[in-house]
Amino acid sequence: MTLRLLEFVVAGNEASDLLPVRSVPLLRAHGARRGFWTVLDEGPVEHCLALLLELADGRWVAHHVAADAGVENGRTEDGEALAHHDGWVYVFGSHFGSKAGPLRPRRAFVARFREDDAAVGPLPVQVVRNRFRLHRAVNDALLKAAFTPLPPGERVRARFIGETVARGTARSKRWVSRLVPDDLPLNVEAAAFTPTGAVLLGLRFPVTADGEPILVELTGVAGMFDPVPSWPQASGAYVLTGVTPPGELAGFRAIAPTDDGGYAAIIGSIDALGKGSVLLDDHPAGGEVTSRHVRFSPPGDGHLVPGELVADLAPFHHVEGVAEWDGQSFYVTDEDHRVALWVD
Repeated sequence: MTLRLLEFVVAGNEASDLLPVRSVPLLRAHGARRGFWTVLDEGPVEHCLALLLELADGRWVAHHVAADAGVENGRTEDGEALAHHDGWVYVFGSHFGSKAGPLRPRRAFVARFREDDAAVGPLPVQVVRNRFRLHRAVNDALLKAAFTPLPPGERVRARFIGETVARGTARSKRWVSRLVPDDLPLNVEAAAFTPTGAVLLGLRFPVTADGEPILVELTGVAGMFDPVPSWPQASGAYVLTGVTPPGELAGFRAIAPTDDGGYAAIIGSIDALGKGSVLLDDHPAGGEVTSRHVRFSPPGDGHLVPGELVADLAPFHHVEGVAEWDGQSFYVTDEDHRVALWVD
């Protein structure tokens, strides 16, 4: 596969995920014929929304979107996954922490905005910081799953779970009751809604004991934004099979719906090399993993979801978004201080 590079500078930051723009008014406001949302993964969500747009004359430009999260301004960080549902664009935080832990409550958030609202003025963004409720729901689902997640080492568990509980306890945070010593630290990197309104979360970590990527299905995500919020429940946990190279560990980096009712995805390393990751100290087979573009059908009966390899994206280790559009594949990569969009 030969890829063409489109390079942008957007707020001096790198990008996560890639979501096609569906709003005709938004495209019209920018004189664009098509485009993508991306989220910049450093800083609060209201500072980290951007558009990559193909103008009517074929030129590509980037637009940093001015947004306002109201009372939640400045209280989130590390947006990782984008997904459409019912006229909204949802942004999921990683629910993770730094490379050496602990978990960070600011990353345990879901935000959303009306896509049409981005056509005029500052974009209103709704933010719900779930205070580890999603962490609890996913961990409970993994405890009941028909597969075995890869256990973290004692250092990982101490850094990510133990230190988080210790800090929360010292600050009298009520959310400490939602963390228990045997929990797995979650790194949410991918999301896509199903036709029924559930969301499939793709985890970068944990993976299964066999090194395969894990999907967790959540219902009730929209209820988080009700005046009296209700909280998501896990309705299933699944394993993407047949796409992880032997002897490696591969987690999700991105998921995108396809026109045929299935999903495209990127799988790859469980954490970045050379950045002090304690996950990779315990699981070095999860670092030297190149990115792969795969497809799968919606989960059915049972917990195994067969995957199909579309393209091995070696030598890339850091593909963070995928979209299949008009017979082309688009990828966004995690680059220092720039946004790199690759087109086949």
